[in-house]
Parts: sequence; C-alpha cells; structure tokens
Amino acid sequence: MKVRASSGVKTQTKNGMIQPRSFRVIAGPCTVESFEQFEASARAVKDAGFSYIRGGAFKPRTSPYSFQGLGMEGLRILSEISKPLGLKVVTEVMDPYDIEDVMEHADILQIGARNMQNYSLLKRVGEAIRGTEHGVVLKRGLAATVEEWLLAAEYITSSGGENVVLCERGIRTFENSTRFTLDLSAVIVAKRLTDLPVIVDPSHAAGRRDLVVPLSKASVAAEADGLLVESHHEPKEALCDGEQALSMEELMNLRATLSPVAKAMGREVI
Repeated sequence: MKVRASSGVKTQTKNGMIQPRSFRVIAGPCTVESFEQFEASARAVKDAGFSYIRGGAFKPRTSPYSFQGLGMEGLRILSEISKPLGLKVVTEVMDPYDIEDVMEHADILQIGARNMQNYSLLKRVGEAIRGTEHGVVLKRGLAATVEEWLLAAEYITSSGGENVVLCERGIRTFENSTRFTLDLSAVIVAKRLTDLPVIVDPSHAAGRRDLVVPLSKASVAAEADGLLVESHHEPKEALCDGEQALSMEELMNLRATLSPVAKAMGREVI
C-alpha cells in the first residue's frame, strides 16, 4: 500500500523545520503555566542549542479537573518570550475557531493524538496554512493504524497544507510499565510509505523521565527525522506531566548524548 500522503512534499518543509541529513529536536514544557515558568524553560531550550520550542496554550486532558492551559494568555506568553530568543513555536490547536489566533502566535500547529481523526479540524488547518510558512505536526492517534495516520495527513495536504510532519507518540497496548508503547516500527513503515518527515515524542510514550533519553537514541537509529520532547526548568513543580519532562541538566546534555548515534546515521542534531 503506497499512501499518497506526501502531495509532493519531500523531507524539507518551507518553514525549514526538517532539513536534509538533520535530526531536529523540539523541546519545552507540556504547558505554558506562567510567564516566569515559560521564560525559564525557553532560555533552557535556547542554551541547550535548540531553536524550536514546544508549549501548550490549549491542552486536551483526560480529566476535566486537570490543568488545561492558559488559552489565549498562554499564546501571548509563547510569542512574547520566544520571538526575542529567536525560537520557533510549536503549539496545539484543538478548535477550528482558534486556528487564526494560534497561527498569529505560533510557527507550527500541532494536532494532538485525540484529534487525529477530527476531520473538520484537519481540513480547516490545511486550508488555513495553504500558501503560508506555517507547518503542522500531526500526532498519531492512541489506537490508530499507520494507514489511518497517513490518511489523516491526507486531509491536511489535500486541503492545501503542504508542510506536514508526522509524529509517533506511542499507542495504547496491554503493556502498563510505560504510559504508552512507543511503536518505532511505525516510524520506519511510515517513511517507506510517504515522503512526509516523521518525528517521535518519547516523553508521552514513556511517561517516565528515565526512559526518555534511551528512547530518543532509539528514535535516531529508527530513521526518525527528529524529536518532540518535554522539558521543564522545575519538573517536580510542573502542573502536568512533570514526571516525564527532562530537567534542565538533562536537556543540556541531550545533544551530546544523541550526536554519536546521529553521526552513525549520517545526521546532525540541530
């Protein structure tokens, strides 16, 4: 099965997020909690040598009582802090009505696992980014097959959105020693079926800080094009997902840890 999810897109997007022979690391906190918190996390990402930062203004949470982000205020904090530091912003969009606001403050729109088959959202995002420098990170659904994942990407590309990056973030299986099961075979299969870049989110897959770096190294070896990894300046104080976020020290060491594996794969960590 050759899924036509590329729409002619090769492994370099107009926004430059994925570059030939590179391994892109996107790091940052799960959510924007405050100006001070995000500023500290953003400076850590900058100091670690990375140029893309993640941070959620709108967060889908399993429990309605969990922290779900600061909304529009979070978007303003994202851009106010990131732009002076020269960092590109990756953040989630959940509602078609928020697309324009998110595009105003972010460079890359993330569509989360729970919205992978929200076809109205996929089409609206594709239409909105058509002809722009904005990109989309499309996460694989919690129980989605590779074919369903790639066809979800088709909803974006067929609506005009060329700059799509696929993200494997783990799927739900019987195994409970990790939060989800990271399916690195899906990375390899997807890259055989489409020209779209594929990155990996080891943080959500592991749910445990101690597994994030080993899974990151495995992702490089599995031919992934990059990582979407959580980091926080004070993981124990994080309002959500602190147990899977890299500390500032771990983030600072990440490039050196990944570089030997990346070099063996003919890539450079950026």
